[in-house]
This record gives sequence, C-alpha cells and structure tokens, in this order.
Amino acid sequence: MSDRIQQPPASDGIREVSKNLPAVGLVATESNAEWIAAEILRIHSRAHQVIVTAAVDADPQALTFARWLDAEVVDPSGSQPQTDTPRERLRRYARQAGYPGLVYHGEGDGSVSLPASREALNSAETFTIDARIEPVTDPEPTVMVGIPAYNEAGTIGTVVESAREYADTVLVVDDGSTDQTVEAAEAAGATVYEHERNVGYGGALKSIFEQADRNATDHLVVLDADGQHDPSDIPELVERQRESEAEIVIGNRFGESTETEMPLYRRFGLFTVNIMTNLSLGILTPTNRIRDTQSGFRAYSQTAISSLASDSSIGDRMDASTNILYHAHSNGYQIAEVPTTIDYDVEASNNLGPVEHGLTLVGNIIRTVEREHPIMLLGVPGVCFVLAGFVFTYLTMFNYFQSGTFPLGHALASTTFTITGILASFTGIILHSLELYRQ
Repeated sequence: MSDRIQQPPASDGIREVSKNLPAVGLVATESNAEWIAAEILRIHSRAHQVIVTAAVDADPQALTFARWLDAEVVDPSGSQPQTDTPRERLRRYARQAGYPGLVYHGEGDGSVSLPASREALNSAETFTIDARIEPVTDPEPTVMVGIPAYNEAGTIGTVVESAREYADTVLVVDDGSTDQTVEAAEAAGATVYEHERNVGYGGALKSIFEQADRNATDHLVVLDADGQHDPSDIPELVERQRESEAEIVIGNRFGESTETEMPLYRRFGLFTVNIMTNLSLGILTPTNRIRDTQSGFRAYSQTAISSLASDSSIGDRMDASTNILYHAHSNGYQIAEVPTTIDYDVEASNNLGPVEHGLTLVGNIIRTVEREHPIMLLGVPGVCFVLAGFVFTYLTMFNYFQSGTFPLGHALASTTFTITGILASFTGIILHSLELYRQ
C-alpha cells in the first residue's frame, strides 16, 4: 500500500526571546520534565525567556531539557544559602540578568497566560508576581469522514467537497482504482490513502479504521463515494453519538421521517437480511432490534474505532458491515440509529448484483451463527428432526401391525429424519464445546 497522507508542515522556528519582556520562572522536579519542555517551547514562541531552577540540590531530567531548549538554568547548589527558596533564587537571577520583572509559575500545572501576567506585573509595584494561568478548556471533538472508493472518479469530488463542510478531515481510501479517483479526491481537498490492488469494501473500511485510530479521531463517519448518502446528515449522526454515547450510530433508511425511494426487490431483500441478522445477534424483541443492519452510513466512537482497527475478523467483502455488528455485539457496544434518506437515483457503484450481494450476506450470517450459536443452528433443528423420525417410526409400526403391510415411505422418512437429526445434534454439541474451549 502507498500512503499519501500529508504530514504537517515543519515549524517556522522559535521566535527570538527578548530581555525587554519579563522572564518566566519555572521549578524542575523529578516528575515534570514533559511539562517543563512544553512550557519552554510555548513561552519562547511568544518571545519571553524562561529561567529554570530545581526544587532540591539535584539535576533532574527537566533541567537537561531546559538546557537543550535554550532556557536559562540556575543551579540550586553552590554558594547559595541553605535557606534560599526557588522563588528567591529565580528572582535574584532575573534581576541580575536585567529582566524588567519575573512571572513566577513554580512547579505547578497549567500554562502561563502571558498577556494577563504582563498586565498584572505592570500594575503591581513588585519585581515578582505569581503567574496568571490560562483557563483549561476541553478541545473540540474531532470528526473524520472516511470514504471507501473504487473507480468513483465521476462522483468522489462532489462527495468530498460536501463532506468537508462537516468534518475536520476527509479521508478517501482508494481501493486500487484504475480511473482518476485519486486525482479527483485530492483536487477536492481529501487526504488519500491508496491500496496497490483492489481488496474489497471491507478491506477499505479496515484501512479507514486504522488511519482514524492513528489520528486519535473522536468521531468517524463512513459514507459511500457514489453520492447515495447525504453528507448534510453527518452532524445528526455525530450529535446523536454525543448525546447517547453509543459506540456506533447507523443512518437508518427505514425511519419514519425518511424519504428513501427504494426498489421493491431491494426492500424485500433487506427486510429478510435484517431479520436474519437480528436473530443471529440474539435480538428477539422489536424494541431492541436494529432496523437497518446493512446501511454503510455510520458514525463510530473512538472506542469502536480502536477495537475495529485491531480486529482481523472483519471480512474484506461487502459482508464487512455485518461483521462490524457482530464485533459490536461481542464487545457489548451500544448501537443507535437516526433517520437518513438515501438517493438510489445514481449510477450503481456496487460491483456485486443484488442477488449475489444478498447471497453473500446470508452466507456470512449462516457461517457466523454456525460458529457463534451452533446449538441454535444445528442442535435445536437436530432434536426436532429426531422427534419427527420417532413420529414416522410410530406410524410405520402402527400401519404394519394394523394392515400387515410394511409402509416403505414412512420407513424411509423415519430413517432420514432420525439419522439427519442425530448428526445435526451431535455436530452442534461438538461445535458448541469447541467454542467454549476457545473461550
């Protein structure tokens, strides 16, 4: 795979510090090296000098960082009296060095508000003041839009431009396209991650999860590249995720307020797949069921992104959407839905026909149920078959004793049902035992 993700531009450098501005005094300890380094870089970038000393007669790592970053270091040992405090030591050094004042921050947390500290120093009649601290604010959650794309040069540009209005980053994973998809996505302002060959929809989704996880994305919204999904619905998915704290939010095409005009054959197929998927998840009550299990328009939380990025069981094909739901179920994730309208009046981008797509989904559901719930898939039907075999055995014997003739049809049915039921029951028991052993 080739990676076209752009790196941030290099820094323009640290602004030269000035002795016409008050210095900032910091105190190094054994545990605040990272904080000291970050504060020095930030304060230097605003043209103030930093003077650092240590709280004890030692040389903690923070002092080493301070020297590397061109801060002025006051050694706590030497000719200073034993009663000397770090504050007094920094004050004396700043006055002797010719600074107009000292903003003392000590070894505390937080960042110095330089404008507020300068104002306080100017209004005070002392050389040294305690630093004014910038209020701590939580950063805004980041939103990434992920778009899997394969030969979508005709639509990807419009989709990217629309999605950029509602996201901090738009990531397009090009799944080995042979047209101009990459160029069109980059021209529209997307970050592009390329697969050297086509690996399938699920493979593109896995790359999206991996890239979103590397960027510590708070909300990842995945939508299709063919223009079927409406990017203006992105804020609704993200807002629902924030309100409900659900790990996955699905854009539901069957909501009451949606205006999706879906072909009848597709609606019937999805209805069947939805029922089978919910049953395979063990969801039996209507209040808990997922109404649109196959919608690709979804929002993922940071927790879901991280776990999905490391899950190798997500398939490479179109059945990845179902695999993600199984992943969510096994991890106890909450799933929410919001109404969304899908436009089917676009060029179909799915390389699989509806019949083949449906068979792929059904096959995946059956394999999953066989693996996760063998008793339900094989054990229960097997017992029913054995009971049916007993019924036909009874009818065979009853008919023979009453009429003296042997009913061959009943006998064959009895044998078939009994043998099939026994094999299915034992297979279910064995698979269930293997599943318990793996756990």
